[in-house]
Amino acid sequence: MTRPLEAFIFDLDGVITDTAEYHFLAWKALAEDLGITFTREDNEELKGVSRMDSLEKILAIGGRETDFTAEEKDILANKKNDHYLTLIQNITPADLLPSIKELITDIKGKGLKLGMASASKNAFTVMESLGLKSEFDIIVDAKTVVNGKPHPEVFLRAAEMLEVEPAACIGVEDAAAGVQAIKGAGMFAVAVGPKESFTNADLVYASTAELSFEKILGKYHS
Repeated sequence: MTRPLEAFIFDLDGVITDTAEYHFLAWKALAEDLGITFTREDNEELKGVSRMDSLEKILAIGGRETDFTAEEKDILANKKNDHYLTLIQNITPADLLPSIKELITDIKGKGLKLGMASASKNAFTVMESLGLKSEFDIIVDAKTVVNGKPHPEVFLRAAEMLEVEPAACIGVEDAAAGVQAIKGAGMFAVAVGPKESFTNADLVYASTAELSFEKILGKYHS
């Protein structure tokens, strides 16, 4: 029997707003500085992946994974993040993805808890810029967990902070690694993106514009 629903836990990038383009531009600039060709197709592999793991993937693309010390890799990752932070200064509430504001309003209207489980270390900054920070009961970002997605830690930590059982939560993600993390945490998984990419999700929407609180709730209880 399905537990009564108590909370929604959202990913940030690609679900609440699309900062993927800013991440891509910042990683591409860093890659070019290192003499590595980095494409949009390559960038798809970084969705839902931590900053250091993303750097490792880019270095592997260029065959340079053994060229830098751990300290030098930290410097490179910070350089990328500084560039990204400059780019996202232009984010406003107008950058919310379609239907997200309405979905959040419906969730809050039903008295459900609202959390965020993001692989980004800049989640608080972005949510402030979007005017949504006060709407969320808790935000868990990459700074507060040891293991990145697809490990379920970030979703389990969010449920713990919300003081709800994972089985009473719905997680919303746009990355395969994120959906794997949701399912690993024992939660109901809603995915946004191509259906073929999310064979283990409980419900898949092609885009956020299609998200419907009533449909999600109906599927959760079915």
